[in-house]
Amino acid sequence: MKSLVAVVAALLAAPAFHASSRPLDAHVRHEVIASHHYVAKCPVPLSGLRVLTLRFWGFDRRVHAGQLVTNAGSVAPLTKVFRKLFAMRFPIRHMALTDEYGTARQMPKDGDVTYSFSCRQAVASPCNGGKVTGTGSWSEHAYGEAIDLNPVENPYVGCGQTRDKTAVSYMKRTPLRRGMVSPAILALFHSVGWGWGGSWYGSTKDYMHFSANGH
Repeated sequence: MKSLVAVVAALLAAPAFHASSRPLDAHVRHEVIASHHYVAKCPVPLSGLRVLTLRFWGFDRRVHAGQLVTNAGSVAPLTKVFRKLFAMRFPIRHMALTDEYGTARQMPKDGDVTYSFSCRQAVASPCNGGKVTGTGSWSEHAYGEAIDLNPVENPYVGCGQTRDKTAVSYMKRTPLRRGMVSPAILALFHSVGWGWGGSWYGSTKDYMHFSANGH
């Protein structure tokens, strides 16, 4: 009986997943614009974006409150995915608004930031060399319909190279290590109809990248 009581008590004490969304307030709008993640020519208006607040497990094995700026239409599928990621205790390194939209002093030095919205062009493959260049087409991030998950553990690679030197060891996708996209994680995104950059044809793979249309 005591063991059963202990199990029930542990379950009741276990942290629960929580998520909520709201339109961007004046402060968040300022941060997004000041950090140059939003400009007037962006393909989605600020009114079409939402701040998604949710709980996640960190690499420190503790629960944290994170936030993403994402498309209003992405709130439901991302909430469903993150609810299951939370249940799996999948670790996420950084996911605060200041991690992506803050000042240089506020941004994590390791660059391992999970984020959704950024009004920018799609980045050319590492096959094009070390320089980061645009492709001339909007990234799905510019619509808030994509997410990059643990970029260090899941790098953007092509032709046997990556621009992020801290992620070189993760170019080899086996064995699986904490924070890496696994078949189980891929299945979660597939369940909401999102595609994975790790499934792209050819040598270019964006292992961190999931999007509503797979691009």
